[in-house]
Amino acid sequence: MNIEVRYYTKTGNTKKLADAIAEEVGVEAKPISVPITEETDILFLGSSVYAAEIDPQVKKFIARLDGKVKMVVSFSTAAIYQCAFRQVKKHVNAKGIKVADEEFHCSGQFNLMHKGKPDNKDIANVKEFARKIIEK
Repeated sequence: MNIEVRYYTKTGNTKKLADAIAEEVGVEAKPISVPITEETDILFLGSSVYAAEIDPQVKKFIARLDGKVKMVVSFSTAAIYQCAFRQVKKHVNAKGIKVADEEFHCSGQFNLMHKGKPDNKDIANVKEFARKIIEK
C-alpha cells in the first residue's frame, strides 16, 4: 500500500500532526509544494482554516490531484473553526477522488488561544487515527 502525507501550515500546528501521522505509517511528511507523482492508495492531507476558508494553496494542490490518488484522508487544526473537512471534501470530490468519512481535527495554538496545542495527547490521538485508517 502506497501512503503519502502532505500538509499546509502557517503556524506549524498542522505540520506537527503531519509528522506524527508520517511517523506512524512509515513515510515522510511533505509540504503541499511537493506534488504526488506516484500511484497513492491513501493521501493524508493536512490543512487549516484561516478566516473561515482553507488556504488557496490547498485548493490549488487539490486541483492538481489526478487519478493517481485513490483516497484522501483529511486532518486539520484551527484556532476557532471546527475543521476543514467539509471544504476539503467538496474540492476533492469535485476531482472524482474518494474522501474518507473520518477526519482528525484538533485545536491549534494561535497567539494566546489554545496554548500548547496540538499537545502530546493530540499527537497520540492522531497516530491512533492514522493506524485505524490504514488497518481498514
